[in-house]
Amino acid sequence: MSAEKKSIFLILLILILDQAIKIWVKTHMQIGDEIHLFGKYGMLHFIENNGMAFGMEMGGKKGKIILSIFRIIAIFGIGWFLTTLYRKKSNLGLILAVSAILAGAIGNLIDSAFYGMIFSESFSQPAILFPPGGGYSSFLQGRVVDMLYFPVINTHWPMWSPFRPGESFIFFRPVFNVSDSAITCGVFAILIFQKKMFRNLQ
Repeated sequence: MSAEKKSIFLILLILILDQAIKIWVKTHMQIGDEIHLFGKYGMLHFIENNGMAFGMEMGGKKGKIILSIFRIIAIFGIGWFLTTLYRKKSNLGLILAVSAILAGAIGNLIDSAFYGMIFSESFSQPAILFPPGGGYSSFLQGRVVDMLYFPVINTHWPMWSPFRPGESFIFFRPVFNVSDSAITCGVFAILIFQKKMFRNLQ
């Protein structure tokens, strides 16, 4: 299989998995619901956010539009870079890492662009896909669905700690989704293996 086909396969795999999980969560859970997968250390915990990866946000409708435009520009930029890598027959690891980042960016853009138009609210019951009265918001005003939560360490800072003594400490605190994971894994792969990946890139 060529590098291009492997790249496209990875992008489609991430997008299908990401959207399948998000749609299932939206239509079977309401916000705040939890399904424990690995006891108290790993669970589906349904939340929605208005902004970036791992629950970070930009406020208001203007903030969402700015973020969505930035995402669209970034997707086109990453896509252009990826096609350049194809042409130069670059390192397969770099191609796959960039493919994962691109897929993650597209996955979260789908939520913010379309979910407000095609889903009802999830606050008091699971959402309805294509509700008769229309969705909960408009184009580019949807909320990103997050559900993966792994609080593998849940304790408190010691009282003698100079930083937040006695307060709760949870690692890993952010709730995220498959798209967030794809972006993070792609970026870390490039950072860790950059010398090998960029060795023959001109």
